[in-house]
Amino acid sequence: MRIAIAEAKAQFADLIRRAEAGEEIELTRYGRPVARLTASPARANSLIGCAKGQFRLPDDMDEGDDQVADLFRASRILPG
Repeated sequence: MRIAIAEAKAQFADLIRRAEAGEEIELTRYGRPVARLTASPARANSLIGCAKGQFRLPDDMDEGDDQVADLFRASRILPG
């Protein structure tokens, strides 16, 4: 999509939403391209779930939780 900067000002929030959705928006001045709105790489490539299936938690992972909880209580993070 191409849009003049003057027109883009009035539609800025909508243009940002469209860029977040993956649309590339070219801003123009006097009909010439001067800038481009695109989704942020961090936004486009979310890391949530990227390691799914890559590792397995050990069965004894919860062992020692009482000792860790005691350490937190000693530092007043947990009530106790």
